[in-house]
Amino acid sequence: MANVAGIFAVLVFATLLQCVSKAQTAFVSQSTFPADGEIRQMLAERVTAIAGREDGIGIVVGLVGPQGKRIISYGHSENGDPRPLTGDTIFEIGSVGKVFTALVLADAIQRREVGLADPAAKYLPADTRIPERNGHQITLVELATHTSGLPFMPDTTPIVNMGSAHYGTRDLYNFLARYQLTRDPGTDWEYSNIDYWLLAQALAARAGTDYDALLQRRIFSPLGLKSTTVKVSDKLRMRLATGHDAALKPAIPFYGLSIYSTLGASAGGIYSTANDLLTLLSHVMGYEGSALAPAMAAMLETRRPMDGSEQALGWIVVGKGDRQFIFHDGGTWGYASAAAWDLKSRMGVVVLSNQQESVSDIARHLLRPELPLEKPAIAKHKETSLAPTLLDGYVGSYAADGVGVFNIRRENDFLTLQLPADWGLPNFRLHPETREEFFVAEMPIHVTFSTDAKGQVTGALIYPPRGQHGIQTRRVNVGK
Repeated sequence: MANVAGIFAVLVFATLLQCVSKAQTAFVSQSTFPADGEIRQMLAERVTAIAGREDGIGIVVGLVGPQGKRIISYGHSENGDPRPLTGDTIFEIGSVGKVFTALVLADAIQRREVGLADPAAKYLPADTRIPERNGHQITLVELATHTSGLPFMPDTTPIVNMGSAHYGTRDLYNFLARYQLTRDPGTDWEYSNIDYWLLAQALAARAGTDYDALLQRRIFSPLGLKSTTVKVSDKLRMRLATGHDAALKPAIPFYGLSIYSTLGASAGGIYSTANDLLTLLSHVMGYEGSALAPAMAAMLETRRPMDGSEQALGWIVVGKGDRQFIFHDGGTWGYASAAAWDLKSRMGVVVLSNQQESVSDIARHLLRPELPLEKPAIAKHKETSLAPTLLDGYVGSYAADGVGVFNIRRENDFLTLQLPADWGLPNFRLHPETREEFFVAEMPIHVTFSTDAKGQVTGALIYPPRGQHGIQTRRVNVGK
């Protein structure tokens, strides 16, 4: 798998890959999904496990197969709103949206507008500098399969809730101009938001339009996805579920940080519903006809190895032969999403939540009952207060071999956590629960400090967002 740098965008890929071997060796033939009541109970248990009670969060499951479509939900779109979640409730879908970008590419190939082996630079402004290595240019297929060699995110990102400066398109191009590849394009898989941003830029330039309009014209309108959009209109906003962060507070919108606004729809900035995503799967599996059918089929024909699975165009292929299923998941600051389907049985699952805890295991379990549900993180935290004079005792740099350096800084009367640059995440405020335990509100990150016999902080155990054990660090520099 990609190194720890890919934690945010591959928010739930880690747990997917942990199950790959099971999916390859233990396949249960399935022709029907569980009853609605059984699924609703599953969702109720998940929501209760996260929140203790509902707290305005919920989950929608959409199913499609030979018996037709079904929607099952539990919970509400926000605290105090009695309206239940439905198949028409709108969510941020995060990296599931990359499937749409890959479909734009596959369609452009069918139209003979571009070729998979074309260098991305061919379609970008002449003054754009895209990194090369050993004479190898980054191609469209390498962008679409996360094998370009580009990192997950740029090495400078804004700071959450601290009035960070604007980060725009020119900043991303400047980053590319100075970035040096560490391996030849096409050699290894590493998940990258930059890959899909650059792919979208190339496709839009070739079509002579902006990318949002290209998505609408080529994908959303032809498939009849009337609630799938990049910008939520006032009319659609009435159906938008409120996203919730790791502490169950209203979350920052995907576009709330300028760098994600710049990356846009190509990297996760798409809104959709369970009904619309079921329509997508219905087209993909042949239940509904579409002029995009050849492009959809072609998406699975190009594959690259990725840690026990295969990266197709947009989709992840898990397993071999009759055991394989197709998958993608996503996560933003306040939402989680997953879509999975079986090419042979023609059964598909969509799961959407308005809280960032992963729902990918639910999608996998419904499609493959032998893959177990996971134990979610408990999102409830109780913040305490520490005297500002104590905070200086934590300030400094904390190093972890093979991972990088974490910096703890004091900002007036609170601490901030700066993660290694290649994680592609902004700086976060640390909230104390005890003298040793601190948490991040926006994501499931927490820090446990260790001290010596004199009570001096000597290191910290830092828990990343998903699928990782705590990272042991040692304090290597004391600062203010």
